Amino acid sequence: MGGTNRFMDEALVEARKAGARDEVPIGAVVVVDGAVVGRAGNMTRATCDPTAHAEVVAIRIACEALGQERLTNADLYVTLEPCTMCAAAISFARIRRLYYGANDIKGGAVESGVRFFGQPTCHHAPDVYSGIAESEAAGLLLGFFRGKREE
Repeated sequence: MGGTNRFMDEALVEARKAGARDEVPIGAVVVVDGAVVGRAGNMTRATCDPTAHAEVVAIRIACEALGQERLTNADLYVTLEPCTMCAAAISFARIRRLYYGANDIKGGAVESGVRFFGQPTCHHAPDVYSGIAESEAAGLLLGFFRGKREE
């Protein structure tokens, strides 16, 4: 799909903040009716919680803000293709649309790997749009891991 939009730009801001905290630079925002209701970057290291991926944290924040466990009218923007855990959270939250930046050949589960939303055990699959701000999202990750190798 290419290009960018303001919500992916906000997800990229969250990714940069995560990288500055020495977290893997992935960011996510949940949008309902044109307003951001949840935003987060990865927090696994800060919280000592392997489930604190940007998508899961942003979904938790959005659900709490709206007082509901389902986000049927919500769109999720995330800088990297979600993993299996995050794809399941997206499905269980009933996210309407998923927009993501870079593909994750090793750990992704949407268009790579297990293709979670295409499995018969998946109860809800969002509409998926990939490649939004892909080069910028991938560049953040490449730079982060290049820096780690040089340390």
